[in-house]
Amino acid sequence: MKMPQRILIADDHSLFRQGLVGLMQARQDIVSVVGEATNGREAIQLAVKLNPDIILMDICMPDMNGLDATAHIRQVFPHIAIVILTASEADVDLRQAIQLGVSGYLSKNLDATELFDLLEGIEIGEPAITRTMAARLMKCMVAGNRTGEDECLLPELTDREVDVLRWVIRGHSNPQIAENLYISVNTVKVHLRNIMEKLQVKNRAEAAARAVEQGLVT
Repeated sequence: MKMPQRILIADDHSLFRQGLVGLMQARQDIVSVVGEATNGREAIQLAVKLNPDIILMDICMPDMNGLDATAHIRQVFPHIAIVILTASEADVDLRQAIQLGVSGYLSKNLDATELFDLLEGIEIGEPAITRTMAARLMKCMVAGNRTGEDECLLPELTDREVDVLRWVIRGHSNPQIAENLYISVNTVKVHLRNIMEKLQVKNRAEAAARAVEQGLVT
């Protein structure tokens, strides 16, 4: 029997935290809340103490914000998946979070069913990011490139790698990409690993954005 994913929630709004805990108590087959933090510093302390599988991290918190806490935790505990769960509409927050190598970036107005589906996907290496958020990421990455940021030489991608990237940009999972391209899921993972190495990025969301901003994939 699969063990539920151990979740640490970091958010300074107690009402939101309590509501999230209540939702997760109804889905104890897939998630188990092991701790709650009210700021980034507490999140770091509880990460050390509890070693959760996933941290749901807000950005705007007192004492230490979620992005600073994420940077620290990613350095010390790279195996912990950090998913930003925020009300922030700032593109700079989205860009910084992706550059830190988070496992997902979600809006607080997300539907509960979609949240649980995305959290389940983390176990098999899928990013917790909606298609809407992925589109926003690509737009802000392109905008940053137009202002002279993140310039890099165009790497050489194979035709198959470009095909895989096109499906990633559309928000498809590894199994969906495998089905569409008539290849195995393991082959998709190999292509994604090669793509991320060539583009010098940490995750598939950043790979998709980099591909668009550099004109590798339209």
